[in-house]
Amino acid sequence: MCGVIGIWANDEVFHDLYQGLLSIQHRGQDAAGIITYDGKFHEKKGGGLVMDIFGPEEAAQLKGHIGIGHTRYPTVGGGGQEDAQPFMLNSPFGIVLAHNGNVINYKQLKKELFEKHQRLLNSECDAEVILNIFAQELEEQRIETIVPENIFKAVAGVYRRVKGSYATVAYIAEQGMVAFRDPYGIKPLSFGRRKDGLLPSYAFASETVSLNLMGFDEIEHIEAGEVIFIDRNRQLHRRRIVQKKHTPCLFEWVYFARPDSVIDGVNVYKSRVNLGRLLAGEIKKKNLDIDVVVPVPDSARDAAIEIARRLKLKYSEALVKNRYIGRTFIMPAEAKRQSSVRQKLNPICSEIQDKKVLLVDDSIVRGNTSRAIVEMIRECGAEKVYFASYSPPLRYPCVYGIDMQTKTEFVARDADEKLVARRIGADEVIYQTLDNLKRAIRMENPKLRYFCTACFDGQYPTGDVTPELLKSIEDERKLIQENQLELDIKKTR
Repeated sequence: MCGVIGIWANDEVFHDLYQGLLSIQHRGQDAAGIITYDGKFHEKKGGGLVMDIFGPEEAAQLKGHIGIGHTRYPTVGGGGQEDAQPFMLNSPFGIVLAHNGNVINYKQLKKELFEKHQRLLNSECDAEVILNIFAQELEEQRIETIVPENIFKAVAGVYRRVKGSYATVAYIAEQGMVAFRDPYGIKPLSFGRRKDGLLPSYAFASETVSLNLMGFDEIEHIEAGEVIFIDRNRQLHRRRIVQKKHTPCLFEWVYFARPDSVIDGVNVYKSRVNLGRLLAGEIKKKNLDIDVVVPVPDSARDAAIEIARRLKLKYSEALVKNRYIGRTFIMPAEAKRQSSVRQKLNPICSEIQDKKVLLVDDSIVRGNTSRAIVEMIRECGAEKVYFASYSPPLRYPCVYGIDMQTKTEFVARDADEKLVARRIGADEVIYQTLDNLKRAIRMENPKLRYFCTACFDGQYPTGDVTPELLKSIEDERKLIQENQLELDIKKTR
């Protein structure tokens, strides 16, 4: 999971890019980058948060009416600055590219690019693979001036060779801006227009909230397997090149996306209210004696309010979130996640003491965060602690861009609700059903027939995820975690 933005405007774009990246900071806290163009490329990338990387000096440096920005959450590659996006190539023309997703045949493609095409990649980031393949596909056409057909042909080549998930934005110097979504549309990508000159300004973004905040309207969603090309005259061309089943990631609505975003025609806020409504039905079946409903902020709030309303129970914001602590789920190392939970959340004990508490969260993944929260509630003197997840149990690795790539990480991997409850210290665990999760999304957009449900049921939509691939990803992930732990230990010495 990352956040990507591309803008071609009538005025300087740095301010819009900066504001847009701030609005999707939740999609990646590890690194951020911006590249702008005003006849030449201007670049600034760094580790950490957007506001820590970009200031007045960068605003003066990053000139141009065209730019691409990115917030990084690493799944392929480490956390080094060399893996921060966007990436840039000088030939052909000069190309800048950023993406959100995960290329599952990254190693194979990196080897192929070097051995067959003499292209050396300087990072461990899969975006550099997409960039080089796209550049190669363009270069082989031996063109001096790009027309839409050249772009469509080049992206078709990317679709043939690159496996996995990717929502991509690129700019080709003096030729145009390109955006495309993988053949299954696993990762979200939208675009908008802003009529602020003789020609419209265009923007692409992972979430519609960025487009809203930057003043872009006429917002549309890029389809699965679709390419949009804005040529040098700022004329828009689009084509759906590959016709596959559109299978967007369900976790976007569960956790990743902001509630004020719209993903594939589905209002995220409304989908979470729907999830609360449907989960209330599951909770009612349990016939539990509940005094108060408490959300785990922030993503679970909308569902928890609806649960309390449906079950006619008291609702309380009894867990207070420190806004200056990042999202623990997307922190790269387990040790960081565990240490951050109590820094991030603090209970109001007067709302909990001697009460039977229903905690509502978006999911239970590794169980460490859930266990720490349950412990905090019990320390406040709660009589009972029930834990409700408005998503189903996660049991299978994600290979499409979420940092849960080893089967052993899931607390529910080999456990039913009762065992999960024991593992996190709750009196009872209630899960949403997978059918109800799908139903909650379809309530807002009945046209969505299929979803990526891989982390819930092990059904990978791309059809090319083998046990051998899962084993190699798991081994690589463990190595990255071990290296990260070693680095953390060295820092404390």
